[in-house]
Amino acid sequence: MNSLVLAPFSDGGLAVLRDIGAVAYEPWTQTRRLFDPEELGERLVAEHVGALIVEADFLLEELFEGAPPLRFAAVCRASLNQVDLDAATEHGVVVVHTPGRNAQAVAELVLALMLALARRVPAAGAYAASGEWEDPTEAYTRFHGRELTGATLGLVGYGAIGRRVATLAHGIGMRVLAYDPYLAPNAPGLRSVALVDLETLLREADFVSIHAPDSASTAGLIDAAALRLMRPGAYLVNVSSPSVVDIAALAAAIEGGALAGAALDVHEAHPIPPNAPMLALARRMPERVLLTPHVGGATAETVERHSAMVIEDLRRFLAGRRPKRLANPGVWSRRQRGIEARFPLSRE
Repeated sequence: MNSLVLAPFSDGGLAVLRDIGAVAYEPWTQTRRLFDPEELGERLVAEHVGALIVEADFLLEELFEGAPPLRFAAVCRASLNQVDLDAATEHGVVVVHTPGRNAQAVAELVLALMLALARRVPAAGAYAASGEWEDPTEAYTRFHGRELTGATLGLVGYGAIGRRVATLAHGIGMRVLAYDPYLAPNAPGLRSVALVDLETLLREADFVSIHAPDSASTAGLIDAAALRLMRPGAYLVNVSSPSVVDIAALAAAIEGGALAGAALDVHEAHPIPPNAPMLALARRMPERVLLTPHVGGATAETVERHSAMVIEDLRRFLAGRRPKRLANPGVWSRRQRGIEARFPLSRE
């Protein structure tokens, strides 16, 4: 079976794909392009591609309609908002994804951002590099910080990434609170984490880290009223979804001194618009506001991890076994009811 890989992929994973059939490897990180779905469908037909692996490309109805050879599509992300799963199921295409593939990477970034805020690392580094450091004692007071050990971390959302953050935070002696309305108090992984309501978390945390998904129920969850509950010396970190936090309210809280600062890896647009309130604040208050360009999962290990997950599920698919991370389970029941006759499982 031929494969087209438009996502960063490991050498080992590519070797496995080459044992199955011809492979075209064109990750978007190198080509800097995303395919038009119709154009991509035409290419899949022309090159008899049965397995498509993407990270950023959109898999829409016109792609599935225009690519009869396609039988297996993998998305190297947890989120599936770029995929028309109903269309994939209708056309007999198995779709898998890679939940948790970047959990460790994002969790480590959260820890790095908290340390950077607490010790004002970026601003202090820029100060030393710029030549401004002339008085030997000025920096000691200008960049006077705090330690994370003994501080309280509040996690808004306690999924795969939140659990990894909690592990790292415990490792350096932080107390951890979590708010997640979908978890029961006796849920796994909560033995050393206190599950509390959102108001309690905001009132008690020295650092609040957002790990809630982008949804109608979470939009604006951290609004002006929620920010007013936080301690004056508290910091907010968001590596999850920009819609969860009211950015204008956050900027006002920091500028007015109600919060000590914030670090954001997710933004309303990528890149950040020139008129964004947090961008202006980061330029004026670099010791209190830290912005990173959506790099939470940007590690070599993340690529290795999602490659291994995709290869495992592709092997299961080729062997006629249900993939572990099947995103459209309806397609499997259809196959079990006889769709194999139209989309045979044997290797091409």
